[in-house]
Amino acid sequence: MPLFDTIREFCFNLGENVVEDVRMHRVVFCKSMTFRWFTDVEPHKEGVIIKLQKSRKEPVEIIQIDKNQKISEFGDLIKKAYEQIH
Repeated sequence: MPLFDTIREFCFNLGENVVEDVRMHRVVFCKSMTFRWFTDVEPHKEGVIIKLQKSRKEPVEIIQIDKNQKISEFGDLIKKAYEQIH
């Protein structure tokens, strides 16, 4: 399964309140309809760039994922962002 689809499936499995917001050049995953985004996924040449937001007061964490990497290598970061965003 392509990396982008794997990330998408992983985000939806975090909870029933995950909302996908498809934008021009990226996909943002939010916690409920209040659109508190926790993961912003943007395609990149060699994989994807993921921006993680844990709260509005903390700086956004940016990670670059190679297309050959597995979700297990960064899934905990996405899960933590999902759990902490309000």
